[in-house]
Amino acid sequence: MNFTTSEVLTETQVALGEKAILKDSLAGEAMVNLSGGAFITAMALHLGASNFQIGLLASLPILTNIFQLLSIWLVQRYNNRRAVAVISSFLGRFPMLFAAFLPFMFSTELGLKLLLAILFVHYFFGSLAGASWNAWVKDLIPEKRLGSFFSNRTKLVTILSALMGLAMSFSIDYIKANYADYLTFSYYAIFVTGGLVGLLGVYWLAKAPEPTPIPVQENVFSQFKKPLGDKNFKNLLIFNAAWAFSLNMAVPFFTVFLMKTMGLPLSYVIGLTILAQISNIFTIKTLGKYTDRFSNKTIINICAPIYIACILAWMYAAVPDNKIYGIIILAVISIVSGTATGGINLALNNIGMKLAPRREAMAYMSSLNMVVAFFSAISPIIAGLLADTLSTQELVWNMQVKSAEGIRTLEIINLHGWGFLFAIGGLMAAASLKLLTKVKERGEIQRERVIHYMQIRLQKEIKKNSSSIYQRGVISPMQKAQTMFRMNENEVV
Repeated sequence: MNFTTSEVLTETQVALGEKAILKDSLAGEAMVNLSGGAFITAMALHLGASNFQIGLLASLPILTNIFQLLSIWLVQRYNNRRAVAVISSFLGRFPMLFAAFLPFMFSTELGLKLLLAILFVHYFFGSLAGASWNAWVKDLIPEKRLGSFFSNRTKLVTILSALMGLAMSFSIDYIKANYADYLTFSYYAIFVTGGLVGLLGVYWLAKAPEPTPIPVQENVFSQFKKPLGDKNFKNLLIFNAAWAFSLNMAVPFFTVFLMKTMGLPLSYVIGLTILAQISNIFTIKTLGKYTDRFSNKTIINICAPIYIACILAWMYAAVPDNKIYGIIILAVISIVSGTATGGINLALNNIGMKLAPRREAMAYMSSLNMVVAFFSAISPIIAGLLADTLSTQELVWNMQVKSAEGIRTLEIINLHGWGFLFAIGGLMAAASLKLLTKVKERGEIQRERVIHYMQIRLQKEIKKNSSSIYQRGVISPMQKAQTMFRMNENEVV
């Protein structure tokens, strides 16, 4: 395979490169849906995984990112990010095919351990590919189009994820209800299919061109020290580490909570995930435009408190005696958190690329990924161990209200089991937001001004829709007048 680079890329080459990377992203997302996320957690639960193993499973994708230092050395040695990304992706995805033999050759307990080993290899090489991929894409796509490209990529990937998740969850639930003896085999078969789709993505990724990188003469450790010496980027590292540690105390265990505590089938779990994804689809394009127009930091300041509130709301999902009310609460949480998560992930990715110097983007982004990976990896492992300790604990705070009809007891807090992790994670995430104030970003705009701008845009949409309805004769002129707002957009921008 030809891995030669180009000194200068034409617009046509850049456009073809964007399409190739987008195709690989879709294949990669399909692979994740078939061999990761809620599916792999459900598979682990079916195979009898302990809380510690589930925590370890959640930490593997991020724990292996600490090996990105090796990726920097490989790129420096061969000065070809494309080759490192493509070859590493192949080496990471190919071993997943061996999972097809596990249910036939080994016991369930040993098979689970070997599955964890396969996943370690998969994520290890995936981390090497990711580090070189970040630097490659930063040079390939013009900075002014980064926000739009990644928002469109996220939108398409989310649509695919929703469709695949829905089909897969109903398939698993159907097999579980009608062909329970084949459930283990079905899990492994889906897992292997993910590996095949991932290999197809490698083929597309190899077709993307690469601008010739400027050789870096410094050794790997000297490069890695630079981001730590950059005060502003170091502040971003600290915030990302604290934020990731906080979230991973809770988020990896949402699926376990739904399936073990609430007793929901996989189709319900995936259905809630799809609700979040649909919400993400309808808002990510707008959020991408806002990150380009305003700043990534501002979007984080708006979306992060919303997402934290969603995490804390999980504590109340199992409180209602009627399971339907609990599902309604979860549906609302999923819709709101889907929007917030899309904005946060997009902004965090963009701000890292934006603050990294072009010539040293790989070292900067790798240091960011490695630091975040370390704290993200140890968090679910600690949480998994805490879950066993807290499983027998309960914290109740009730309030009694006296009236003529008697005494009513209102339940304010009832923490038990996974609820402790949700509370700990949410409160720690709220505290970590204070660290974001130390990060400086070019073009940063106050959060209040952006919120005001968003309100104006919403009012414009209401006015536009109201005018359309009036023109069709649905409402009266007086009703139309009551819906109109006078506004001046120049006050905001």
